[in-house]
Amino acid sequence: MAEKIYIDQGHNPQNPNSGAEGNGLREQDLVYTIGVRLSEILRAGGLTARLSRPSPTTQLGTSVATSLAARVNDANSWGADYFISLHTNASSVTTASGSECFVYSEGSPAYALAENIAFRLNAATGLRDRGVFTRPSLYVLRRTAMPAVLVELGFITNPFDAELMRSSPEVFAAGVANGVFAYLGLL
Repeated sequence: MAEKIYIDQGHNPQNPNSGAEGNGLREQDLVYTIGVRLSEILRAGGLTARLSRPSPTTQLGTSVATSLAARVNDANSWGADYFISLHTNASSVTTASGSECFVYSEGSPAYALAENIAFRLNAATGLRDRGVFTRPSLYVLRRTAMPAVLVELGFITNPFDAELMRSSPEVFAAGVANGVFAYLGLL
């Protein structure tokens, strides 16, 4: 049976829980597109994938709390084997650049998955690998019943990162997918 990968395209198309903005772009739009491409690559590789936002107008919850809960509850009830939440980073320092991953704890299956994703994402995009960090306070990491990774793909506030995410979503999707495939021994 194929591994089930839940792809959470972070944030909603509008408030509540809309994402960061920078360089004329919106986080929720970038991660929606990258998530769709990621699901296509994973499916083509023989895995089962499910999107938190199957359409660009899908709105989850009526508050930040219920939006996060909707994503986690959907993944848990679907019986996902892995949960990947896609985001863009933001900083008041516009030169901040690169990708990073967050997990609930070190030494966990999620940590090993995150290391693979971070390495393959860096190889695909050329963006700096900022590392893997624990962040047990993040709802989507602590409330999922499966290993979960939150991926900050790049900085929406950095002109180069933002343009790369906008113009080459397939590169980011391929990097994350290759990390999943490598972790599962399929690459």
